[in-house]
Amino acid sequence: MPKSRGRRKPGSARKPVRRSPRPLRLSDRALREARTLCLGDKDILAVEAWASGLLGEAWLTAGMTEREPEHTLCLEVVRRASTTPSPHGLAAVGALERVGPPGSRSLLHGTVEILADSQPLPAWHGAAPHRPVRAWCAEDVWDSERVLFIEYDGPVPHTLMAQIGEVGGTLVDKLALLAPEAVTAWEEARETGEVPMPLAGQNVDDVLADLAAALRLTDMTWPRQDDEDVVALRSLAWARCRDRLPDRPGQQPLEEAERARLLNVFTASRTGAAKEVGTVRSLGELFLDYGENCLSRGPLCWSPGQVAVFLKDWLPRKAVLDQEHRAFLPDALKQWVTFALTERGVEAPWIAPVVSAVDTHVPAFRAVFDDEAAWGPAKQFSAALAARGVDLTDHDAVDAAVRALNAERLARQLTGRPRPSSS
Repeated sequence: MPKSRGRRKPGSARKPVRRSPRPLRLSDRALREARTLCLGDKDILAVEAWASGLLGEAWLTAGMTEREPEHTLCLEVVRRASTTPSPHGLAAVGALERVGPPGSRSLLHGTVEILADSQPLPAWHGAAPHRPVRAWCAEDVWDSERVLFIEYDGPVPHTLMAQIGEVGGTLVDKLALLAPEAVTAWEEARETGEVPMPLAGQNVDDVLADLAAALRLTDMTWPRQDDEDVVALRSLAWARCRDRLPDRPGQQPLEEAERARLLNVFTASRTGAAKEVGTVRSLGELFLDYGENCLSRGPLCWSPGQVAVFLKDWLPRKAVLDQEHRAFLPDALKQWVTFALTERGVEAPWIAPVVSAVDTHVPAFRAVFDDEAAWGPAKQFSAALAARGVDLTDHDAVDAAVRALNAERLARQLTGRPRPSSS
């Protein structure tokens, strides 16, 4: 007799099937959390910070190829809020409208107008925008770090603070919303012996333009900046400064006369054989090239952090140095940073830590410089030419060697012969 598949035996119990909960989409969470935005005690700054946090999370978790993750979030919230109209759905859309990306503003605004016909607007809706009234900048003596303060009046007076680092490239390291006039406690917060960062009042538009330019470069960095405060307030900061975003400045190389002056002054005090002086001068050219291309605040803006990046990262990946240049490099670099910072007017007590950083990081430089796995393509190619005895300063010789290398590589591809060993 066939067994019944639909009945349980008396006294038996079926074990419940446990299903993993479906992960909550960010737009779903936005609609749930937006219920708190309908409370009467919510101020507009808290609303903007909430929306900024959602947009920041969408930005941080997006894949590298996703072009507009914040706009996608806005679309999803609009779709959900429009499908099932509710006061909290309207509140979510209205909050995103305050700090959302420019490409989403018209969609968000239009949705608010439609939903407001049948739903009550939250009490904070329609609050006037916050207006920047004063700004300050505190910058260290090496131009490697600065802190911006922008004070706002309006519905909820406050101060927007941004900490920007320049070591290894411009990056917004911290963002914060502080109390009004928080800047007055800046000097008191600095501890004795810290690197001087004097505070100076500046034009509001200039400081907002500086913040916008730094945010642009931060957004271009991969992997994305994941400091939780930056992620949470990034969209709010963009909403405050995007209209001051400056045009991208072109690279402004040093005038040849100024470049020659710097190198001449640097080598003037050197004594010894002409070859030794020539080696030091060529290292000075290397330091100046690095400064022009990699020190975002100027070719003479060296700091302990910049020395570390130069010795532990840039030189091993980019530079080809013979034994003589490697032997002279530590002393020449200490002399160069002393010269560069003296040219900029930095006082001696704050030059000493930069010089000391050379001794600190030279051992790491020596340990990794010959590691071919760390070499960039340009260094690999230059090393191949140098191994053939090519004078890398002779452009005609380099061009001829490059043509020969390319011909050899093409021949190997056509014949299937393996690449010869470098040993």
